Amino acid sequence: MSKESHHRLIILGSGPAGYTAAIYSGRANLKPLLIQGMQPGGQLTITTEVDNFPGFEHGVQGPELMEKMRAQAERFDTQMVYDTVTAVDLSGSPFRLTCDSGDLYTCDALIIATGASARWLGLAAEERLKGFGVSACATCDGFFFKGQEIAVVGGGNSAAEEAIFLTNFASKVYLIHRRDRLRAEQVMQDRVRNNAKIEPVWNVVVEDILGEPGNGGVNGIRVKNVKTGESKDLAVTGVFVAIGHSPNTAIFGDALKKDEAGYLITHPDSTATDIPGVFAAGDVQDRVFRQAVTAAGTGCMAALEAERYLNDLEEKSSHS
Repeated sequence: MSKESHHRLIILGSGPAGYTAAIYSGRANLKPLLIQGMQPGGQLTITTEVDNFPGFEHGVQGPELMEKMRAQAERFDTQMVYDTVTAVDLSGSPFRLTCDSGDLYTCDALIIATGASARWLGLAAEERLKGFGVSACATCDGFFFKGQEIAVVGGGNSAAEEAIFLTNFASKVYLIHRRDRLRAEQVMQDRVRNNAKIEPVWNVVVEDILGEPGNGGVNGIRVKNVKTGESKDLAVTGVFVAIGHSPNTAIFGDALKKDEAGYLITHPDSTATDIPGVFAAGDVQDRVFRQAVTAAGTGCMAALEAERYLNDLEEKSSHS
């Protein structure tokens, strides 16, 4: 049987931004409700070694890091709900959230930390080898491929940037693209062309990624020429898919301002949206950095701003 409950603060999303917002707002005695969504822990739960999050000198497994964050949030009286929001009404206060279970939650303040999802190629091997040589984040995982030959798939700015970045570690980077030239800005194309470690592979699509998780992970990538139909294998130990990210903002429709790529727009130096009491943190509003530590930072900002908003709301109510 569905139920309805009201909370001063609700947090949507359980990645680094959501959990950090919960820790800070919990410490402020706001007793937040956190709705975890379809993938509790967010993108880090499909990452193996995380070597760039401060405080872990020997690195930490992605799922372990998120479990530690969740436990810390619960320590400060965050109520966790394993459910998915399917409809949002931000037209008036309190805000109304309907979940897949049928439960209805209302709140005075809302922090949106629903993240962004990497676009993938849709291959079975890609799913099987995520965290075992297949990645969508060069900044997160490039360090693990020192002196190795790897491949980047894509043709836009993201692919060019990741290929260039990965030359700091890899001995060779194949840049796989379905056309005969990149879609990236000219300056990025020039940088790719002038980098001796990058070898573009034109007019090909990825047919398969070779290797097994329990046997060393990725050991090759199979590409097919779109003009000749000929297939060939490239010996690589890592495959970075760089065909873009999609922010998880569909449920908000036109209620909140978004940029052309669908990321939520927040005020400068703030996590506040154009709706008072609604804040956005993490990858759902950050199309540039997309790092766990930056997401956590904006989660902290959102919690502090939400606390200030709720205190002001309470003060106005007491004077009315």
